[in-house]
Amino acid sequence: MPDHRVRPLGAPGAPLARSTVFAPLDQLGRAEAVVRRLRDAITVGLLADGEPLPAEADLADLLGVATVTIREALVTLRSEGLVDTRRGRGGGSFVRHPVGVGLAAQRERLRSLTLAEIRDVGDHYTAIAGAAARLAAERSSPAEVEAVRDGLDGVSSAGPGGLHRVERAFHLEVAAATQSARLTRSEVLLQGEIGMLLWLAPDMDGAVGPARAAHGAILDAVRDADAARARALTEAHVQEAVERLAELRLAESDGR
Repeated sequence: MPDHRVRPLGAPGAPLARSTVFAPLDQLGRAEAVVRRLRDAITVGLLADGEPLPAEADLADLLGVATVTIREALVTLRSEGLVDTRRGRGGGSFVRHPVGVGLAAQRERLRSLTLAEIRDVGDHYTAIAGAAARLAAERSSPAEVEAVRDGLDGVSSAGPGGLHRVERAFHLEVAAATQSARLTRSEVLLQGEIGMLLWLAPDMDGAVGPARAAHGAILDAVRDADAARARALTEAHVQEAVERLAELRLAESDGR
């Protein structure tokens, strides 16, 4: 059974990107900022389905806000179906992964986007992911590189419908290895906006092999501190996904 206990920040086995979830907020005292932080973390899978959130007082201390702000934020998250609060012994607030984001829902969302919109958000994400890979190559420690590499094992077991989670987790961990909280939060925000959709085409094809090869090459460049190569490989990897998404959008328009 999965271990959903809240691990302390920096605890062994805790993904690097998780540290950004409970870092102090830039805008203090705003429930909207708390909602967005937790909503993004839940949507991109940084917080597991069924995982308990820290107690309200502890969460307030971690985020640097008042307890009443946390309570207000939890009300909103409950209304969105992203948090379930239970009373009594063993109670608390628990993560609920969103429903209705399956293949059919994603294809419907894809049809609502123009090619210009796909390329625009793709360019934005390419810039963020490429910069993250470059900085990870310049700054990450050997231990951080190996922590990201450990996550590559998940690619082997990902089948159609699950590859997008592996892709998103990989790029989040590379961003976290930059040791830049702001850049990692930008990655989380973009993952929440486009992450699942971006990898829709390879996910439908079950393109596990190419994903593993691309991730391995990027990690090798990061390990070798080759910043230019890490960035170039990442940008090419993301742009390929953008091009395939654009092709899928055209196919959807043709009714294929």
